[in-house]
Amino acid sequence: MTPQRLKGKVSPSLLHFGRRFRRFREAKGWSQDNLACRARNGQGVTPQYIGAVETGRTRCTLEFAQEMDGLLEVNGELLALWEDLVKDATFPTWYEWLPIEETAEELTSWSLSLVHGLLQTPRYAEVLLYGDKEKVEERMARQRVFTRKESSPPGCTFLIDEGVLQREVGDPEVMREQFDHLLAAPRTLGVALHIVKMRGDHLGNVSSFTIATMEDRREVAYFESPARGFTIEEYDELGALHRALREVRSLALPVDQSLDVIRKVRAERWT
Repeated sequence: MTPQRLKGKVSPSLLHFGRRFRRFREAKGWSQDNLACRARNGQGVTPQYIGAVETGRTRCTLEFAQEMDGLLEVNGELLALWEDLVKDATFPTWYEWLPIEETAEELTSWSLSLVHGLLQTPRYAEVLLYGDKEKVEERMARQRVFTRKESSPPGCTFLIDEGVLQREVGDPEVMREQFDHLLAAPRTLGVALHIVKMRGDHLGNVSSFTIATMEDRREVAYFESPARGFTIEEYDELGALHRALREVRSLALPVDQSLDVIRKVRAERWT
């Protein structure tokens, strides 16, 4: 499933907080760039992150709100707004994933049945999307995250169930091309790729999912159902995903051994 851009669906409380935040910034005469470079005690965040907060597309932490309150010299007003509007605000299930994926500092993904969209070749994606060229282009556009210029690309870890290598998508030629892309990914994309031993006795067998770590170290997760994708950040639900992730990681092969497995399956099954 391709995460959809949902027009007009922004959390009202986060949007209201963001508008007030923008007014405070503009009252200081600062651009998003000016404020971004002052954040995190001078370590900075990207201007895109400031923009995401101002447009209600991300939920900042209490620590970030406290720091911004001091930098913008608003005497606790921004902090009070955070308590009223952001503290108990969570992303609804329909909240779009793409801005999160595009701005994340780290992405950790578990793929149970198919190659993750960020690692798919156009032909592999075209089969999964029933030949819809527009959706294929959208999926390929997501892969620009690996070469983004506005900030460093995210640190990406992809954990792939061994069964994914055996599951035919399209025909053997499509699979060979996809395998070649996976083999090159650690070098060309700078990602960590791990094959996970195929077993039925771990929590990861429930669903594929991705956990994004944002610039302020907040975590947001995404998983899919047959009907739609869900974006979550609730502590208990994230805790359950982390438990599954620990079990998956315990079965994962190192990168070099994972590449050996991919080569072996390619030679034995897809030639």
